[in-house]
Amino acid sequence: MKKIGLIIVLLLGLIACETAPENTYKVTVNAAGVEDGKLVYLQKPQTGMPPSVIDTLEITNGTVEFSGTAESPELHYLLFDGNRGILPVILEEGTITITANIDSLNTSKIEGTPSNDDFTAFIDGTKSIREKMASIQQQGMEAQQKGDTLTMNTLTETFQEVQQEARDYEQNFVKTHPDSYISLMVLQQMANSPNSDQAAELFEGLSDELKNNEIGKELAKQFEGVKKLSVGSVAPDFSAPTPEGDIISLKSSLGKITILDFWAAWCKPCRVENPNLVELYNEYHEKGLNVVGVSLDRKAEDWTKAIAEDQLPWYHMSNLKFWQDPIAQLYNIKSIPATYVLDAEGKIIAKNLRGEELYEKVATLLQ
Repeated sequence: MKKIGLIIVLLLGLIACETAPENTYKVTVNAAGVEDGKLVYLQKPQTGMPPSVIDTLEITNGTVEFSGTAESPELHYLLFDGNRGILPVILEEGTITITANIDSLNTSKIEGTPSNDDFTAFIDGTKSIREKMASIQQQGMEAQQKGDTLTMNTLTETFQEVQQEARDYEQNFVKTHPDSYISLMVLQQMANSPNSDQAAELFEGLSDELKNNEIGKELAKQFEGVKKLSVGSVAPDFSAPTPEGDIISLKSSLGKITILDFWAAWCKPCRVENPNLVELYNEYHEKGLNVVGVSLDRKAEDWTKAIAEDQLPWYHMSNLKFWQDPIAQLYNIKSIPATYVLDAEGKIIAKNLRGEELYEKVATLLQ
């Protein structure tokens, strides 16, 4: 009897291994109304390159199924032949069910595993915010056609408020979902934005499992650089050519207060902001305000022409290497305009202030 019992235990173990292999996923896509034979491509995103196709299947009787293994959650896309949109799905261990709406992919439903359930919840939570943004953009287009600048200015302020609402929602999601892969995806976007400081802080609250994920390890390295640029740190020194061909350094250009301004001739928001910066400089330069402009231009003539047109009287430097500028990389610049406010010793006092906020900060420091 003992031998028989042992054999049964072993058989049950074998059956369990065969029916539930580790790290396997199964995805069932229900696409009612889509003709048989239509191709569905499973794509894997690649940094700086188009997504790679890792599987291609045909729809049969309105459905398609694919399976594989995934040691950890990973974002993929579904692309339906003849359709321009893509449908994101998180491949991870478990059974995933997708109810696809081909005519409006963003209304499709994905469920069945923790990350996909979280993704659906995250998207549902942003619905009202997305509707507000779409409405403001539509009103803005109508106001622009009518030349209604008053309405356009009001809508710009409203849009900024909605953007802040979106940022607050994302940060709260990460705080309340420290074990969710979706939190990693959110922080990955924040890491390449002016909110990288907040992203670095939020990253510390994630679970060890997420931090050891492939994306988590990349973010950990990136946030090490962010911490070196946090408020209270000394701004890294650098040297670069001026429009006249001289080489000057940040350290030699410091005033009592210095605004380090990353911009470019081709950057419309930068050019819009320049008059405000000129006004601020003219008012407070004699009291100790300096400005150091670092341009991300590629052509010297574009750079110098913009300086002349916008009448920018301060220090200017550039390596004319676009986003590959070593100074921009040193300061982790992913978007412009970007600003750092430094004290007389080069310590970072504030970051990414513009307009009235920047004026008030400088006025407080120098008055």
